[in-house]
Amino acid sequence: MTQRAKIDTDSGDTRGTPVETEPPVVHRPAGLTSAEVAERVARGEVNDVPVRSSRSTADIVRANVFTRFNAIIGVLWVIMLIVAPIQDSLFGFVIVANTGIGIIQELRAKKTLDGLAVIGEAKPTVRRDGRAAGISTSEIVLGDLIELGPGDKVVVDGVVAEADSMEIDESLLTGEADPVVKRPGDPVMSGSFVVAGGGAFTATKVGREAYAAQLAEEASRFTLVHSELRSGISTILKYVTWMMVPTAIGLIISQLVVKDNDLKNSIARTVGGIVPMIPEGLVLLTSVAFAIGVIRLGRKQCLVQELPAIEGLARVDVVCLDKTGTLTEGGMDVTEVRVLNGSDEGYVRKVLGALGESDPRPNASLQAIIDACPDTEEWRCTESLPFSSARKYSGAAFSEGDGEESTWLLGAPDVLLPHGDPNLAEIDHLNEEGLRVLLLARTVHELDSPDVAKDARPTALVVLEQRLRPDAADTLAYFADQNVAAKVISGDNAVSVGAVAGKLGLPGADHTVDARTLPADREEMARVLDENAVFGRVTPQQKRDMVAALQSHGHTVAMTGDGVNDVLALKDADIGVSMGSGSEATRAVAQIVLLNNSFATLPSVVAEGRRVIGNITRVATLFLTKTVYSVLLAILVVVSQIEYPFLPRHLTLLSTLTIGVPAFFLALAPNKERAKPHFVRRVMRYAIPGGVVAAAATFTTYLLARHHYTGADALGAETSAATLTLFLVSMWVLAIIARPYTWWRIALVATMGGAFLLVLAVPWLQDFFALKLVGTTMPWAAVAVAAAGAAVLELAWRWVDRRFPA
Repeated sequence: MTQRAKIDTDSGDTRGTPVETEPPVVHRPAGLTSAEVAERVARGEVNDVPVRSSRSTADIVRANVFTRFNAIIGVLWVIMLIVAPIQDSLFGFVIVANTGIGIIQELRAKKTLDGLAVIGEAKPTVRRDGRAAGISTSEIVLGDLIELGPGDKVVVDGVVAEADSMEIDESLLTGEADPVVKRPGDPVMSGSFVVAGGGAFTATKVGREAYAAQLAEEASRFTLVHSELRSGISTILKYVTWMMVPTAIGLIISQLVVKDNDLKNSIARTVGGIVPMIPEGLVLLTSVAFAIGVIRLGRKQCLVQELPAIEGLARVDVVCLDKTGTLTEGGMDVTEVRVLNGSDEGYVRKVLGALGESDPRPNASLQAIIDACPDTEEWRCTESLPFSSARKYSGAAFSEGDGEESTWLLGAPDVLLPHGDPNLAEIDHLNEEGLRVLLLARTVHELDSPDVAKDARPTALVVLEQRLRPDAADTLAYFADQNVAAKVISGDNAVSVGAVAGKLGLPGADHTVDARTLPADREEMARVLDENAVFGRVTPQQKRDMVAALQSHGHTVAMTGDGVNDVLALKDADIGVSMGSGSEATRAVAQIVLLNNSFATLPSVVAEGRRVIGNITRVATLFLTKTVYSVLLAILVVVSQIEYPFLPRHLTLLSTLTIGVPAFFLALAPNKERAKPHFVRRVMRYAIPGGVVAAAATFTTYLLARHHYTGADALGAETSAATLTLFLVSMWVLAIIARPYTWWRIALVATMGGAFLLVLAVPWLQDFFALKLVGTTMPWAAVAVAAAGAAVLELAWRWVDRRFPA
């Protein structure tokens, strides 16, 4: 078939304006020359805005080092280094180590993300010196001629130079849902994308002048915002600060002014009361858990473009799947060309071959037809109508070489044929077998006519077999097992989609819904969506409406897709997941990109999110229990006008054994429980009773010890007894948090208990940590008080579970 040149018509029909073409081939702009590109680079007219997949190294260091609590602890650490032995300054070294770990893990995550971003980066096709080639977005210069096709994103601002029935969706910029037909001279804005046809545009704004500069940075930034977990922790820290400031002031006055003690000892005990109020490791562990999640997913070729997506997918209870490219592999095979109305099969194959050649960027269905029906040289395309998801058909007009002219449509049979057509029964039978069927029909209307499909004469059925992804069934089974509802939403025939879903074992696949029958009312649509699982003949706008309807019923919705028709729904979903081989537009708006194009990676992402959220909720309870009992102990000491019982070394030891080390292991453990909302409430409902019981038990033991011991060394004995009670109650909190038990969790709790016994048993450790139990009466009394506290704690948490269910 001869090469065609395409010239825009003046039609303003947004259905997709056909384009008349006739030889000879018109001039095709060659783009910039290498010399012109070099000149522009020298002048700095380059699209030099980096597509950032992660925070810079400086940002990571700054975020981990310069925190409010690090500043407080840093001041206290300097004070302790001056007035007290090194044992009482251990908390400062712990903070330094924690900060270092946080920085290292985030830098590892940055390296992983940056590497994946390079793999997943879109490479626009730019025409230079008459040749088209894909280049990095950052290499585009002012005046470059950039080619566009279906699914391509406009990466810089420009003016259309060539248009081949090009329709651009600008909804991400303007909110206008209908695609806009673009002709030479029309402006195009970065952030829009092509839904049908193709063409080329000249870059008029690059770098930070282009809207793409903001869009790319926002879409691909390694960010910790818009996260319930992060905002919840920030809320907790805000309240902690409010509690800590007046309590710390009262403690300072109490220990330095009211009590006439040794100044250095008073300062040490004051600092010992302030330091444990700060849940410094909570922020660190959250950062580390997220960073390790990114690294783990990176190993599975999963690019997390927005970090909270790991958390968001853990909360998902509905996942919407596009059939093509998700449940099925991208490629298809023509299994049969079934002629209708006595048509000649050889002639039909010529038509199909010519239709295949008429589209410069064929989709998967048309590519299968091209492979099965080679083009013939005699036929010449005079007009073309590109395929669009909204129309669900494409078309072309031909001069057949013998003087005959004909106009053909290829697309969805139930769209092109009137309701009740006898051919639909045969098509339904094929669809029930999971086959995809396209109708080839001859039309007597012009392609630019709004009635182009009216009275079209059915000529042949093209039967396509879709290749099921071998891992799709297991993935759907995983979602069913995890109580995540899967909804298959496809533009294909509903019966065919249902047959494919049925082969993969999706519950509800036997009852499919044609989206053309869906109610327009959001509430009614949500009800139908809740009751059914498979939907066919869904338009791009309907996909968006369906996501909104599900969200209106309180669902957290994930949307997967790879085609340009999925972009709007991907953007509106709580979590958008794109295939790496998907269109540039889908990759730009998705929070997660599966670079290996494997739907089977999704369970790993869900599991990683659940691990992060569930485990951070666990360890947050440990940290905040410590904050609550520290504040209460300080208040009790201030009110009682007595010495604060602990030195910093005591609480450093307790924090390390009952919180720091266990929390690190618990935060990285497997956890399959679906994330639940109300993070702050769920954490505080355990931390408050835990902290109250720990403070009450510890202060009780301290008061008993003050009455029991007398003499010069009484304070040391009183402190040791109080430390024993606080350790045992804190260990019981850890034992509850560690449930359900596995061998390693039991070993973890036992090891922490054994480490404390080692400190009590080894003389030099006793001296180092100033812990020495005196006599037998008070130590056993401390154990008894701790046991009573543990019993109260157990009852309190069970009551909380019943009274304030999560």
